Amino acid sequence: MQKLIAALFTIVLMAAVSVVFAQPGPPGGPPCGGPFGPPCPIDGGVSLLIAAGLAYGGKKTYDISRKKG
Repeated sequence: MQKLIAALFTIVLMAAVSVVFAQPGPPGGPPCGGPFGPPCPIDGGVSLLIAAGLAYGGKKTYDISRKKG
């Protein structure tokens, strides 16, 4: 019974995701000059996530090297 509920939940979740992304674009066309124009700049949020990932990886590496020594 749990496998059936899990499968049904997965199907419903996949269907909901496809509906959420099926919306029209902005009224002025695609942002940042369109698909073949200049690329959109990476905003501060992505930069912070990359920095946090690097810091986390560095800490894990430091902890592992400290256990070996």
